[in-house]
Amino acid sequence: MVFQVGDKVVYPMHGAGIVESIEEREILGEKQEYYVLYFPVMKIKVMIPTKNVEQMGLRQVISRDEVDKVMDVLNGDQTSMPANWNKRYRLNMDKIKSGDIYEIADVVRNLTLRDREKGLSAAERKMLNSARQFLISELMLSTNVSEDEVSALVDSIILEKATE
Repeated sequence: MVFQVGDKVVYPMHGAGIVESIEEREILGEKQEYYVLYFPVMKIKVMIPTKNVEQMGLRQVISRDEVDKVMDVLNGDQTSMPANWNKRYRLNMDKIKSGDIYEIADVVRNLTLRDREKGLSAAERKMLNSARQFLISELMLSTNVSEDEVSALVDSIILEKATE
């Protein structure tokens, strides 16, 4: 997959960013081409070798139509999760690592609802915050809406579900 400067992309475990430049660098005596990605939510830059994008799971951000499907996931019913927090943690971490926006939306919904019902461990709270950041970053770049507006929308959808 080839990306151009200005493309909006998702890098699993980092979230959504923008291809800021494509640069050739020599590292350890080897010249390689790199994508320089800027992540606006985290305000960081990351360099990824262009030849490794497939293995790293780099992909385009979702389309506007797919945003509606993500909202449907957020508005869906809480899915069954293992009672054992360690198993639940591993299951959710696998979903986040996949980079699949629908899986991440599922994690955000489930952990937010669980937090309201029973509370979360410190590890699960950290996971929820990371998954939310990932989700919000992609929705933000897909819709050209501010981080605060996307965050408020995600919260309102899930919390509306919690009060039903």
